[in-house]
Amino acid sequence: MAIFVGKIGKGITCSISDCSEIAIRSISNEKLDSARLKISGARRSYLCKRHYKEFKKKRRETRRIDKWRWSV
Repeated sequence: MAIFVGKIGKGITCSISDCSEIAIRSISNEKLDSARLKISGARRSYLCKRHYKEFKKKRRETRRIDKWRWSV
């Protein structure tokens, strides 16, 4: 079991609108905007396990498309 510090350790909730689960990861809003997820918040966004998995999936797709675009 990992010990978290900061806001995640204190039990902040997910920054995605209409989600009230406890966050496990902190992501900058710049990265989150590229994944096209709806957030409500400030500089950093906090994601629960379900939304972090969704973020990784969408981020992977956008990175693959960018890679194809730049390789031509």
